[in-house]
This record gives sequence, structure tokens and C-alpha cells, in this order.
Amino acid sequence: MKIPEGKKIYFASDNHLGAPTKEESIIREKKFVAWLDEIKTDAAAIFLLGDLFDFWFEYKTVIPKGFSRTLGKLAEITDSGIPVYYFVGNHDLWMDGYFEEELNIPVYHKPQEFTFNNKKFFIGHGDGLGPGDKGYKRMKKVFTNPVSKWFFRWLHPDLGVKLAQYLSVKNKLISGDEDIKFLGEDNEWLVQYCKRKLEKEHRDYFVFGHRHLPMEISLQKDSKYINLGDWIHYYTYAVFDGEIMSLKTYEKK
Repeated sequence: MKIPEGKKIYFASDNHLGAPTKEESIIREKKFVAWLDEIKTDAAAIFLLGDLFDFWFEYKTVIPKGFSRTLGKLAEITDSGIPVYYFVGNHDLWMDGYFEEELNIPVYHKPQEFTFNNKKFFIGHGDGLGPGDKGYKRMKKVFTNPVSKWFFRWLHPDLGVKLAQYLSVKNKLISGDEDIKFLGEDNEWLVQYCKRKLEKEHRDYFVFGHRHLPMEISLQKDSKYINLGDWIHYYTYAVFDGEIMSLKTYEKK
């Protein structure tokens, strides 16, 4: 993809809308929507790298209540011709067609490669990648199993959503709260994952979310790992202007 003159590509992740309370979530949601409203003026594309919601499950005819400001803004943006790409995170694994059908947003369940202005990007949410994290990897296999999804769908939404929201906060394997601190490059699983990928093929940028920590780490002279942080504590995002990728902090005007 060739980025048009004066346009940019934007990346954000880990909003966890709906948490910890409806009242606190709406404040953060309004800030995120204001950011979307600002960047649409020069966005060539927008990448959302997962955990937009603290919990999301698509029943056949029902989606979780709320988030109308965000969903409406995303619909407005895609209707205007700006492409938006979504990568599921560990809190919204169970996406099943709503974004594609209602918002015209492609949804990816695994990392993908993109090329912008001859720069190679490897993009994903980041959960379950690299060495370690074996407990979560086992749990993810259970959660993504079609049989598990079938059984959960039989719970009434009022019960199913309430149960899932409770576990999302209380279960450390799901929430990831115990890992929100820099572990050092040798102990950052995503850094190790990126280095192993580089052994087979060059990428200019590895872009992930999940860790809730804004990070820019040089892997090689011409390759960099970027973690997008979150929209809970940091309000950080990344922007690629056609030549350089950089992390920024959003300050609502």
C-alpha cells in the first residue's frame, strides 16, 4: 500500500471499554471517540489491535449492550472510505461477523503482514505469542474451541455477559494485571517472539498491544518492536507518516 501524500496510518489498542465501571468507561470512551474524530482528517487507515472491549461475545442476534459512541464513530469512518482493520485480543476473542457485516471492518484472529511505502509491518494483538505464558495458552485453546462457544451461547445473555465481565476482572490469566510492568528485554515474551521471527525474515516494524505498556525497542539496526500501551493509563497510540513510526500520547483538545 502506498500512503498518499499528507496521509498517515494510525494504531491503537487496549481500551477495555466497559471496565472497571460504566461511568469510568464512558469518560475514556468519549476521549477515544474524540481521538478518532481528529485523526480521520488525515488517516489513510486505522488499525485497532484488540481489547477494544473488556468483554465481547456475539450471540446469533445479540451483542453486549453499550459502546454506541465508539461503534457509531467507526461506522462513520468506514462509510467515509477510510479503512479500519481489527485484530481480536484476549478479551474479545469471540467476534463472529458483526464488525464485518455492520461496520465493514475486517477482523483478524492471528497476526498479519502489511507493507506500507516499502516498509514491512508485522501486526497483531500479541496474546499467547512467544515463550512462556503456558497457562493462558491452554486457556485460550479452551475459549476458542467451537464446543466451548456453543455451550456459552446457551447461557442467557444477562447471565453470560455478567459472568464473563466478572471473570475478565478477577481472573489474572484473562486480565493480565499481574504482568503490567516492564520485565526487561530478555523476559519480554513479545520481544523474544519478534527476534525469532527476524531470524527467518526481515520486518521493519513489529506492532502489538496486549502488554498495556508503551514501548519502542530496537531489535536490529533497521527493525523495531512497538507496543501501543493502552487507553486506560497512558492513552498512547502509534502513527506511521510514510517514513517513520512513532509513539504518541493523546491529549484531548
